[in-house]
Amino acid sequence: MKKTFALLFGFCCSLCTATAQVGQPYIHDPSTIAECDGKYYTYGTGGGGLMSENGWSWYGIADKLQLGERSALVRPGGGAAPDVLKIGDRYLCIYGATGGGLGGGHNGRILTMWNKTLDPTSPLFKWTEAVEVCASDGMEDQDAIDPGLLLDPVTGRLWASYGTYFGTIRLIELDPKSGERMKGNVERDIAIDCEATDLLYRNGWYYLLGTHGTCCDGVNSTYNIVVGRSRSVEGPYLDNVERDMFHGGGRMVIAAGDRKTGPGHFGRTVIDEGVEVMSCHFEADFDMSGRSVLGIRPLLWKNDWPEAGELVKEGVYEILSERRGYSLELAVDFVRMEQQRERFWQMDLTKPLEKIPCQQLSEVVGSWPTGNIGVRCGDYMFRPHQHWMLTPVPERGGTLAGPLYQIKIAGTERALTATSNLELTTSDFQDLDCQLWRVEQLVDGTWRILPYAIPGQEGINSRYCLYSAGDSTPTLADYSFASDNAKWRLKTSAF
Repeated sequence: MKKTFALLFGFCCSLCTATAQVGQPYIHDPSTIAECDGKYYTYGTGGGGLMSENGWSWYGIADKLQLGERSALVRPGGGAAPDVLKIGDRYLCIYGATGGGLGGGHNGRILTMWNKTLDPTSPLFKWTEAVEVCASDGMEDQDAIDPGLLLDPVTGRLWASYGTYFGTIRLIELDPKSGERMKGNVERDIAIDCEATDLLYRNGWYYLLGTHGTCCDGVNSTYNIVVGRSRSVEGPYLDNVERDMFHGGGRMVIAAGDRKTGPGHFGRTVIDEGVEVMSCHFEADFDMSGRSVLGIRPLLWKNDWPEAGELVKEGVYEILSERRGYSLELAVDFVRMEQQRERFWQMDLTKPLEKIPCQQLSEVVGSWPTGNIGVRCGDYMFRPHQHWMLTPVPERGGTLAGPLYQIKIAGTERALTATSNLELTTSDFQDLDCQLWRVEQLVDGTWRILPYAIPGQEGINSRYCLYSAGDSTPTLADYSFASDNAKWRLKTSAF
């Protein structure tokens, strides 16, 4: 976070759009989302933080738990731009005590502290005394603020990157047992022209995610997140056209969009095999009074480069199996369309062309059976029984990957419904849990579609997904990212 304007960061209440986190998701410089005892937590500049019981609805930790005067204990020390990482059975918090122009200077300190839990109501909740791991004196070309953590899954070594536009981005090594600076470690400059960095490892590559642009100016903030990668955690970090991030390189991961501007402070969360999300803040949400809000988006990987995906917006879609490309449809009789045809060898080229309208729901719905109707897959033919209205229902909840959805045949109340024997049907929508769906984008850009609940089974379903058991046979079966049977494509329907 660099000093562009002097601002106070407040937390207020507002309604939220269907493609944004709901509740009170107001935060600046959020840490990577951490899970603790089935709940999710993230911390931001100024102390305190947000929590969620499902990953979709977010609230101030102190307010949600009615901690009153204990709110200062949520994350002591105040400071700026923390990051949190679970190591073993403890949580390590790293944050900037000053810097970034806060208080008028760039003399900053980076500190670490531990806790056994993130739940401030737990008797185990107690932060250890903060330990300084690095600092900047305000005179050198460096600013000790905005730290990010990486526990290398290959070597077990713990790294922290930090810095702002005021100088370089630096890398230091910490002791994963104590959280202190490794003895003898010398900081290494790895990037410029960015801040709020984060490190991650995937598929043999180390990635440096940096926030580029200006912050703290509301709807005028130009923050965006860029990335470089290296085979070594110490760099050099090059972008997709071989520009070194130490010389200003960086490939775009996410920029302004969907009436939100200024994404910054990247964090990665792996939900399941092939299901990942990225977190950030948006400097300003145009639909929420221009406030800084938490943002969570699908994280895609294309040619080993990360980029932000999108949540499904309300609309009419074709749902196409990745297995073959057939369309999910109602199992009803195919109704032919009347057309005055011309033999291709006898076409009258002087005759004006006519636009043939698509078949309308009103022309066929009367021929459909009453009661429940099954589903199948078949060739897409612009037919009403192949058009699905996807509608987010954020008030019914969601997960880290997005809100819950209704999936209905467009123009009807006939909803896709999971059955107790792990099959599919369509029935009149009654707002049942088995008629709500998780629609989650996978890292390859396809989608998995899971019923929120299955009749006769307890709890939220995270196992069974919409599955193409054969070219024309959809069912519910175990999700596997390795199988195209479990993947679907969503295409905006033209009719």
